[in-house]
Amino acid sequence: MESLGVLLTARIDPYLEAELDRRFKLFRLWELPPAQRREFLRENAEAIRAVVGSPALGADAEMIDLLPRLEIVANFGVGLDKVDLRRCRDRGVRVVYTPDVVTDDTADLAIGLAIAAMRRICDSDRYLRDGSWKGKGDYKLTSKFSGKTVGILGLGRIGQAVAKRAEGFGCPICYCSRSEKRHTNYKYYPSVLELAANCQVLVVACPLTEETHHIINREVIDALGPNGVLVNVGRGPHVDECELVSALLDGQLGAAGLDVFEHEPHVPEQLFGLDNVVLVPHIGTDTLETSKAMADLILENLEAHVSNRPLLTPAF
Repeated sequence: MESLGVLLTARIDPYLEAELDRRFKLFRLWELPPAQRREFLRENAEAIRAVVGSPALGADAEMIDLLPRLEIVANFGVGLDKVDLRRCRDRGVRVVYTPDVVTDDTADLAIGLAIAAMRRICDSDRYLRDGSWKGKGDYKLTSKFSGKTVGILGLGRIGQAVAKRAEGFGCPICYCSRSEKRHTNYKYYPSVLELAANCQVLVVACPLTEETHHIINREVIDALGPNGVLVNVGRGPHVDECELVSALLDGQLGAAGLDVFEHEPHVPEQLFGLDNVVLVPHIGTDTLETSKAMADLILENLEAHVSNRPLLTPAF
């Protein structure tokens, strides 16, 4: 039987790469300069039948069109904004992703970012390390997380996990989603503007679509207000980053904890000097345990595809 040719778009995980290389015929797109990648795809188009994509580089329409024998796209992550789902459907290309296994880590990080931003953990760490505690005395008072009203934009798997954790801190929960959820006692708001006006910590955890691009605009930020906290563990383009920077610099937003950015890996340098902002480089699922689970799920889906068995986590 012909070995499945798999295109790996980016250096994602050493274990995944090694297993793809062992089980299939692996093509490493990320080893080539961007200017040479289109020609590489043309040269290997007949051999490549699967694409394994990253949160940064999935399978867009151009890549799909360059691969006439493409059968399946496997996305290392839960967000599918880097995969052209419409083109995949039109071409009959199957799509799988890694839900569920990413939920706990992402929710843990959301709570961690909120607490770190409100308690100024990163800034107070620097205060100790640079000798300010000895030279200037105690660090300033900060704001507690426990008991704050937490608003969640997107009450899917991750949103629900964030809510469960926040409840452990005695936080009232409210949410905005595409529709009101049954079997929950959380307060529902039909618009993100109403949600922001009625919470103290706003967590972004919804999928990135055309409708949710810049869903956190200046009006929403102003509704959250100078005592509010914005946490983004969704995607960078959910937030109008220029307006976010402006609001933080002007004191119109209390704090922010950001795992994702609009133009990754580029981050506005104006944020670097702010003590009320916590920045991490898109590490939502980056633990040893979850990375291994995600890799295994990708591998199991590819094996199922080759063996004509049902896919474990189809996107549609």
